[in-house]
Amino acid sequence: MSQNTTVNRRIVLASRPKGAPVAENFRHEESSLPALADGQLLLRTVYLSLDPYMRGRMSDAPSYAPPVALDAVMTGGAVSRVVESKDANFKAGDWVVASSGWQDYATIDAKLVKKLEGAALEHPSLALGVLGMPGFTAFMGLLDIGEPKPGETVVVAAATGPVGSLVGQIAKIKGCKVVGIAGGEEKCRYAVEHFGFDECLDHREAHLDKRLQEACPRGIDVYFENVGGAVFDAVLPLLNTKARVPLCGVVSQYNAQGLPKGEDRLTLLTSTILKKRLRIQGFIIFDDYGHRYPEFAKQMSEWFSADKIKFREQIVQGLENAPESLIGLLEGKNFGKLVIQVGKETD
Repeated sequence: MSQNTTVNRRIVLASRPKGAPVAENFRHEESSLPALADGQLLLRTVYLSLDPYMRGRMSDAPSYAPPVALDAVMTGGAVSRVVESKDANFKAGDWVVASSGWQDYATIDAKLVKKLEGAALEHPSLALGVLGMPGFTAFMGLLDIGEPKPGETVVVAAATGPVGSLVGQIAKIKGCKVVGIAGGEEKCRYAVEHFGFDECLDHREAHLDKRLQEACPRGIDVYFENVGGAVFDAVLPLLNTKARVPLCGVVSQYNAQGLPKGEDRLTLLTSTILKKRLRIQGFIIFDDYGHRYPEFAKQMSEWFSADKIKFREQIVQGLENAPESLIGLLEGKNFGKLVIQVGKETD
């Protein structure tokens, strides 16, 4: 069923996953359009962002944000058109970005909505990728925590993802050697040929640790962590003294139901942090850096307009395909920023 003006299609959390999410954890519903109060906007979703953090929000384990309640609409950022406004700063037809969730229509307080501007008006879905939260994450994590210096070696996992691909490109702009790690020969080739990485290694091949050592003969000065697991195991021994590790995610662990099997390596990690004086810092982008968004928006827009930044999107048609697409995302099946096109760009 396609989007229409009288029915609000929604996808809600039907049950909490045990391990990897499955289709049965989601439920499709239909309802009437939500009512509009003073100071609110009625939004029609055009593009819905799918991101790894959504897996954590499906769980009721303690975290930095409250979980999605059972039977509630799945959370998610979206680019939308304003259908109706009861706020003087917005009018019908405006392009906006807001956390409106997995549904056709939503009412949102105007103060929680941001108008699209600049390059995003020409390509609205970019507000969910290079010009949005993933770009902001790459920008602040690398530059504020990673502090890359010319000539240093920067390593980033998930190198063709919406965050990793930008980390690598920003590091190149700053004069660094960049080594990416990705899943598969095609992704690795794309990271080098299109994103300008110096090298990219396939984490699925054997002996990643030896191959990474060969690619980083002078060690690693900055490792941008968003994967964890075996990739971090290969990186840890190569970190130089006073290396920096911005930590924005551990996608390899999101479906885990307990601690990984094998020997306890916590002592190795803590002793390495001490001996090499490593800085490993986790961050939640809008919680920690929301006040610096204008700084990011200005610089990234300039780089983008000057063709210094490339991007790749994977756009899937249809709200009904969001559950399957998120499941695939958590298995590493996406290639680039994953976006669901929910409705038409034009009214």
